[in-house]
Amino acid sequence: MNKVIEADFFLPGTNADFSWPRSIGGSGRKEKRRILIVDSDPNTTHLVKVLLEKTGRYLVLEENDATKAHQSARNFRPDLILLDVVMPETDGGEVAARVEADPEFHNTPIVFLTALVTRAEAKSGLHIQGHPFLAKPVSIPELINAIEQHLSVCAASHVSL
Repeated sequence: MNKVIEADFFLPGTNADFSWPRSIGGSGRKEKRRILIVDSDPNTTHLVKVLLEKTGRYLVLEENDATKAHQSARNFRPDLILLDVVMPETDGGEVAARVEADPEFHNTPIVFLTALVTRAEAKSGLHIQGHPFLAKPVSIPELINAIEQHLSVCAASHVSL
């Protein structure tokens, strides 16, 4: 037998017209941005996931098999993709090409993460296949800055359409 428990959460005499604070829920709550991180090293993806999610601004999906990255993107629908360049079987350039060929992800920013360049090269404004890149190891503040920069550029391009 199920019992129904009623509780009066308002003190007697208080105004029953109540709205939840924005931090708890409701239409004022800001949705977390979805980040897909693709890297063959599970330790790297897990650490980045934990640190990004700890900010409270991101929902992160890890993918350690580059051959499954495009399908993971289709299922997860990320706002931004972090992509390692050097991976076994399929490199980051091939993954980026597959993602870009999919009309659903035409405007999804891709940021490459690579140990193939120095920090100075990464800061020089060069691009890999037209995408920005960060040198590994990347600091979390630097990564968050790059994520926010590319998400805001993407959002601005959607507004101007």
